[in-house]
Amino acid sequence: MKTNLLLGVLIILLAPSLANAQQYQVKGLIQDENNEPVIYSNVIFLNAVDSSMVKIEATNDEGEFLIAGVSAGDYFIKISNLGYEDLIIPDISVSSQDVDLGTYNLVVSSVQLEAATVVAKRPLIEVKPDKTVFNVQGTINAVGEDGLALLRKAPGVLVDNNNSITVLGRSGVLFYVDGKRLPLAEEELTNYLRSLTAEQIDRIDIISNPGAKYEAEGNAGIIDIRLKRNENHGANGGISTTLRQGKRTRYNASLNGNYRNSLMNTFGSISYSGGIYYEDIAFNSTQNGLRLMESTVLDQDRKNINLRIGTDFYVAKNQTFGFLVNTYTNDLKNETDTRNVISLQNPNASVDSILIAENNSTGTNNGSTFNLNYVFDNSNQSLNVDADYGRYRNENYYIQPNTYYDPTETNELTSITYENDTPVEIDIYTFKVDYETNFLGGKFGVGTKLSQVKTDNGFLFYNVPERVAVFDERRSNIFVYDEKVYAGYVSYNRTLNEKWSLSSGLRVEQTDATGDLQAFRSDLQEDPVILDYTNLFPSLGLTYQVSQGNTLAFNIGRRINRPDYNVLNPFEWQLSEISFSKGNPNLQPEIVNNIELGYTLKWRYNFKLAYSVTTDQITRLIGPDDRDVRANFINWDNLAEQRILSFNLSAPVGITDKLNSYFNANLYHQDNQADYGNGQVIDLQTLTFTLYQQHSYTLPKGWSAELSGWYTTPGIWGGVFKYDSQWALNLGIQKKLLNDQMNVKLSFNDIFFQSWWSGVSEFNGLISEGRGQQDSQTVALSVSYNFGNQKVKSRNRKTGIEDEAGRVGG
Repeated sequence: MKTNLLLGVLIILLAPSLANAQQYQVKGLIQDENNEPVIYSNVIFLNAVDSSMVKIEATNDEGEFLIAGVSAGDYFIKISNLGYEDLIIPDISVSSQDVDLGTYNLVVSSVQLEAATVVAKRPLIEVKPDKTVFNVQGTINAVGEDGLALLRKAPGVLVDNNNSITVLGRSGVLFYVDGKRLPLAEEELTNYLRSLTAEQIDRIDIISNPGAKYEAEGNAGIIDIRLKRNENHGANGGISTTLRQGKRTRYNASLNGNYRNSLMNTFGSISYSGGIYYEDIAFNSTQNGLRLMESTVLDQDRKNINLRIGTDFYVAKNQTFGFLVNTYTNDLKNETDTRNVISLQNPNASVDSILIAENNSTGTNNGSTFNLNYVFDNSNQSLNVDADYGRYRNENYYIQPNTYYDPTETNELTSITYENDTPVEIDIYTFKVDYETNFLGGKFGVGTKLSQVKTDNGFLFYNVPERVAVFDERRSNIFVYDEKVYAGYVSYNRTLNEKWSLSSGLRVEQTDATGDLQAFRSDLQEDPVILDYTNLFPSLGLTYQVSQGNTLAFNIGRRINRPDYNVLNPFEWQLSEISFSKGNPNLQPEIVNNIELGYTLKWRYNFKLAYSVTTDQITRLIGPDDRDVRANFINWDNLAEQRILSFNLSAPVGITDKLNSYFNANLYHQDNQADYGNGQVIDLQTLTFTLYQQHSYTLPKGWSAELSGWYTTPGIWGGVFKYDSQWALNLGIQKKLLNDQMNVKLSFNDIFFQSWWSGVSEFNGLISEGRGQQDSQTVALSVSYNFGNQKVKSRNRKTGIEDEAGRVGG
């Protein structure tokens, strides 16, 4: 704690001292021949001595630009924008004060663009200083995928056999949708991600080392799923439909639209998806002198409806007020057939008995989020205010008959049926204010966030001896979890000189949480779990421009991962009578310290070396049950320590003007350590390599093709499961019709069916060899059509005059 406090104090002291260096600002205004602002113009600031680029900025909605952190010297500026002649502003001398260049007017280019349509295609992956962007619309092979499947393709992201998600080998990912936290975990998170279709998602932002402005939750950082949002003026919209066929059939359809003018922008979308998710899992386990050969087949019939609507009101110059509503409904019907062959561990031993558990469940998951926001933004300062409320209601009912048969599986030995009713209610309230202003040649930021998450989880267990459900007070309970987090931060960012830039911040979070397990019998009542602690989260970043287009970046930060209601909840969820999972109410929050060193070569090739140390790592363990020699369970516990050293390479390669390739490679070494006493020791190390590649080819007459795939070497899932290598190869073709308003895509996924998993875990006397597969080998067909006014316009907030964005560059 003292070390963290010292580091935070050093950062706060460092920023003002560095700010005392003599740095200045250069600003100006760019207009057209009619004195209307020309927005998003490229402003390139160059050294007059050798013409090297010092910095690049863009004009804002008022046509204004600001170059901050300028050292004394002589410079010139080059202005460019599509549809205009380039403009050179020479002889800019910076000596002892800020420079205001005044107003400059661009001249319309003599090349007429009226008959031309310029389409900017975003790259599949964009590596930026603070995040990696996975542009879903940049790949044909995304067609028919859901949100969870798309994450398997995202750079640096790994989804394991339990659908747990890691980034650069680190667990504890915080999920956002459109910049708003998604307070779901485990099965609820998986269900929501599967309800999103690729056609709804615009991009996925992966922020592995967030700064002080972001909440400190999430050891692996933040994954922010950005949904499509049309910004075109007038009335616009689109419709799409997809059919996906594998072992089972899935389908979806969506409609989106917007209306925008100089005063407001209203947008919305609705989607419907359905079909069956298939999964096949098998484990061969030995424990307590017994062998258990368990196989499970899951068919989950899903029907999802997602609705999204919002409006931004341009209430005054530089001011926007808006609201956003998201709501979804998932109807689920699961059929899970589990077969467990029980015998002695001796390889020659005969079968003792066979347990058949045919689980059936139905459920409805509903969620809604409501947001009010206000934004004030100009070249000197900005203010953002957000108020959010999220309401989630899940109802699930399980029926599980367990029947034991003799080795011939013809004579019934015993039978017992269980039923579970598991209602979950989640309410989340947040209020956030962020303010940023120019200060001492840089940007000073300050903000606060107040949040409360309340969950009410019921687990009502019934024995059904003779088709009559009898409530079991001993195995039923209610778990109420209330978490409040009070946070504040300060940050300071500035360009120190033409080579060096600084970003620094300090965030403080105070956590007040109570987990209350309410039993139905007084002799089973336990004391509430109370968590009350305060943490400091410093962050520091330095960027050095080696030469034009070549940049070195260093970042250090600290984050936390608090145990959520799912992993704290001690309820026992049964797959069969001898296989179940449960939470751990005694879990402690995990803390990670991250260091990253990045290098960008020629603006295109990105390299990142990262090292992290996590204490009290929250992980999933598989072990024997001490109450039944046949049973095993999945539980959560804190590892003593986890160390990860990783290297990432991102490289777009333009082979020809028609063929473009992209490669993203990750290499990381993981070291898990823990000693729980009584011989329960974890000492695992692994070196894992993952590769994602995509090759896109442009063909004549609106055709294009794509070949993509991924590969991963053996690694570790959770704390003890060592998995084997996996890979997949996908092929897609695309045809654009009707002036590019219609798009037809056909994709073939996991052509060679190699994405199934296998591996082994060994912990506390339980050895389990497992394998599993999902419905990954599929063919998908998608048809989409965009309609309405597809020309983007800009709005002059001073005059209300709108201008076609055929003039917008950048």
